Amino acid sequence: MADVVRKADYFSMQVADKPGEAANHLKALKEAGVNLLGFTGFPSGRRAQIDFIPEDTAKLKAAARKLKWKLGEKKTVFLVHGEDRVGAIYDVIGKLAEAGVNITALDAVSAGEGRYGAMFWVKPRDVAKASKVLGVK
Repeated sequence: MADVVRKADYFSMQVADKPGEAANHLKALKEAGVNLLGFTGFPSGRRAQIDFIPEDTAKLKAAARKLKWKLGEKKTVFLVHGEDRVGAIYDVIGKLAEAGVNITALDAVSAGEGRYGAMFWVKPRDVAKASKVLGVK
C-alpha cells in the first residue's frame, strides 16, 4: 500500500499553559461533535499553543463561535499515513528536501499494526510547491 498524503486545514489558538487546558478544549469539541484528524500543543512563551486539524472546518468554526474561542486564521498542514517500514517518513519528506522545501515542524508516530502517521508544516509560501512535489491537490 502506498503512502497517502493530503492537505488539511488547521487552526491555532493561544491558551493558558496549565494542567487540563488542552483536555478542556478537547472535551468541548467532543461534546460539540467535532472530529479531529490531528491535534498538537506546545508551550509558546508564557502560554501554550494548541492546533486543531478538523475533519470538517465549518463544524469546528461553528463550535468555536458558540464557545467564544478566538481561533487563528486558517492555515495548511500536510497529513501522511501508510505502511510502517524503515525510512517511511524519509520516503515522503526526502522529496521535499530534494526540491528545496523546508519543513517548519514534523511529528510522526508508529500507529501499530504496521502503520504510521505523520503531520508536517511548511511555510505558507511553500504550500503550493510542496503540494506539487508530493502530488497533492
